[in-house]
Amino acid sequence: MQEIPTKYDPTTTEDKWYAYWMENELFKSVPDEREPYTIVIPPPNVTGVLHMGHMLNNTIQDVLIRRARMRGYNACWVPGTDHASIATEAKVVRKLREEGIKKSDLSRDGFLEHAWEWTHKHGGIILDQLKKLGASCDWDRTRFTMDEKYYESVIDTFIDLFEKGKIYRGERMINWDPAALTALSDEEVIYKEVNSKLYHVRYQVAGSDEWLTIATTRPETILGDTAICIHPDDERYTHLHGKKAIVPLVNREIPIILDDYVDMEFGTGCLKVTPAHDVNDYDLGEKHGLETINIMNANGTLSEEATMYVGMDRFDVRKQISADLKEKGHLVKEEEYMNKVGFSERTDVVIEPRLSLQWWLDMKELSKPALENVENDTIRFFPPKFKNSYRNWMENIKDWCISRQLWWGHQIPAYYYGEGDNDFVVAKTPEEALTKAQEKSGNASMTAADLKQDEDVMDTWFSSWLWPISVFDGFYTKEEVDYYYPTNDLVTAPEIMFFWVARMIIAGYEYRNEFPFRNVYYTGIVRDKLGRKMSKSLGNSPDPIDLMKEYGADGVRVGMLLTSPAGNDLPFDAKLCEQGRNFSNKIWNAFRLVKGWEVADVEQPEAAKRGIEWMDARLAKAISEINDLYDRFKISEALMATYRLIWDDFCSWYLEMVKPVYGSPIDRTTIEATTKYFETVLRLLHPFMPFISEEIWQLLNERKDASESICLATWPEAGAQNEGLLKDFEATQEVVASVRNIRKDKQIPNKNPLQLSVKLNEGYNKDFDAVVAHLCNVEAVDYVSEKVDQAFSFMVATNEFFVPFGETVDLEAEKEKLQKELDYQKGFLISVSKKLSNERFVNNAPEAVVASERKKQADAESKIQAIEEKLASLN
Repeated sequence: MQEIPTKYDPTTTEDKWYAYWMENELFKSVPDEREPYTIVIPPPNVTGVLHMGHMLNNTIQDVLIRRARMRGYNACWVPGTDHASIATEAKVVRKLREEGIKKSDLSRDGFLEHAWEWTHKHGGIILDQLKKLGASCDWDRTRFTMDEKYYESVIDTFIDLFEKGKIYRGERMINWDPAALTALSDEEVIYKEVNSKLYHVRYQVAGSDEWLTIATTRPETILGDTAICIHPDDERYTHLHGKKAIVPLVNREIPIILDDYVDMEFGTGCLKVTPAHDVNDYDLGEKHGLETINIMNANGTLSEEATMYVGMDRFDVRKQISADLKEKGHLVKEEEYMNKVGFSERTDVVIEPRLSLQWWLDMKELSKPALENVENDTIRFFPPKFKNSYRNWMENIKDWCISRQLWWGHQIPAYYYGEGDNDFVVAKTPEEALTKAQEKSGNASMTAADLKQDEDVMDTWFSSWLWPISVFDGFYTKEEVDYYYPTNDLVTAPEIMFFWVARMIIAGYEYRNEFPFRNVYYTGIVRDKLGRKMSKSLGNSPDPIDLMKEYGADGVRVGMLLTSPAGNDLPFDAKLCEQGRNFSNKIWNAFRLVKGWEVADVEQPEAAKRGIEWMDARLAKAISEINDLYDRFKISEALMATYRLIWDDFCSWYLEMVKPVYGSPIDRTTIEATTKYFETVLRLLHPFMPFISEEIWQLLNERKDASESICLATWPEAGAQNEGLLKDFEATQEVVASVRNIRKDKQIPNKNPLQLSVKLNEGYNKDFDAVVAHLCNVEAVDYVSEKVDQAFSFMVATNEFFVPFGETVDLEAEKEKLQKELDYQKGFLISVSKKLSNERFVNNAPEAVVASERKKQADAESKIQAIEEKLASLN
């Protein structure tokens, strides 16, 4: 046999085995007679690269899919990427700008050529990185949300929902991203605490010398004010009912309106109303029929309607208008103010509430099955605490703004033929659109040149909500979607529960009349040692590829999962990956030990027999516990149970029990059992550490072909439980630990055999005496009825054990040591007793303090008695 390296080197195994798995199509899945187990990957952005969140999420998915494959399921893990409209378009625009090209200089088709070029160049990077991690996806099934058939399914879904009356076009308040120049959903707005200023501005009541003061953090919006609102019951302002106020600087008269929306106790009780630039103000404007003045251009500069500061950036205007208000006597005061401000998730600019004509999806009826079937646990959340957040969002669900003012994405299939609000048709192709437009308008002479397709694309999530159906071509063919759908488990982050999870459930019930997945496992957020979310912008996130180079993919996988309970954040530390690498080396050293034993036809030692009995029982219990943890989606705990089984039970106990005496061979029965156990723990290990488990699996026994890869090995069965045997062995482990401690404390060389005497009471099994003898180099174990003098002693349960002094023990030194300890304990007892004999202390000290002192007294008395008995035995 070739020489086994002293240290495990992942650089020599990981690429080798991944290539082997791919060449032999071990991850490939086609429908057959087996029960399917399906996972669809949460598609990362096509232009993205692997980050720590991806590492955690995909490691968990790989653990689940590898285990399912070993359990005999037809395991299918579908990979793919999302076109990510806003993020990708922003990157392409930035690249073009660096080349001196403006997006506005290009036609739509010209821009899309650049976008596709960017996608082809960068789109496969993250998927290749997932292969380094060991992700066992069926790569032949890789999907992209802009693939031709996928694109078609998105368009058909839009048309279907429009024809059902669920999609409509309307002017409403939206979140506007002035950098990306597109609408955003509420879920794409991140609110941050920001140091702002609160500007107190006074408005003159028309036709009087009276003034009203309002407070605002956005004084630039004063230019769009169309009312002042007061509470109808506010007695301070009863005399102003029906009057008007004058907008500062622009001197426009606006009505003073009455509405109980105003909080009389907040501020001055007066509210400025700017319907075009605040959601709540818009609602007030609709209710009271107010004028709407849109003072903001799409890029965040002021428009002609503002009449002042036209073309200036909104934040420059904020500074300027506050100075002008002060100069004109309208600014009462400025004060520092901390408030929450909405930022675009994609571009990190302050969003602008804006009245805009957009496409909307009515969610009220669509969402009902999605709420009901999470509530009744048809779809289960892990951990279940996330049901509360889900319920709250679904019960208050708003219509979905599905249009985005971008070019990269699925273009909305609406075609306009006139200037009226209803002069459009929705159709799959220009040809169909022309026919529909001719019929709707009654103009049979209309030509294709008279039609203009909507410039907008659909929200990225409008395509990804179809992911579990469309990846199996489920809108057009039945074979695969009927076999693989619904999928089994979804692994995702809670922050996209509403973006994606809820919407996939909605689409599943709308288009398949069933759930898209049975279980949703929510991962936590990967954070640094300071508790901050890892991100490139903070510079606190390690490069996953560099981590894998240093610690091996298996080491990083273990490091990520060691402290990653479902739904709770992961406090990541590279030391965890080091622990994973050390685990690899521990397993490797165990393999080297076993392969280094000489095998011969010799009698099986008693210790080996008992070790095999115990290992059978220990494996049965461990496998049962590990299966239960998987069933409850406690993946981190399942890893820890596997880790302890291998490191503690198999390596530290079993192998030591059966290891032959130095220079002696091992018997065939024991080596066969040991190899079997090694294979069993490797199978349990494989989902977590696929590379080292395959390497040792292949070297441990000869494998004929790829059908014997550990990827396809059968998941271990738990077998019959034997709690009594395990309990007995726990006592044996205590005895071994105690004898070893005596050796260490008394510096007795391991080569010197010991005697062990046992004063037996109950709860100890003599059958394991051979194990104690083998592990502790005990020459003989004898059972006695009385205490043994001149011996070290210890208790296990109610049984007393004695290790007689040998020639290596200095009797006088031992007596001297015990006498010193006795003197100390007696002195300690005197001090405690003095305190307790003081009536003032006993009567006045807190009860807990007195009780603590009495316990110290009793402990000292007990120790003194034990030491005196030991000294007596030495004499």
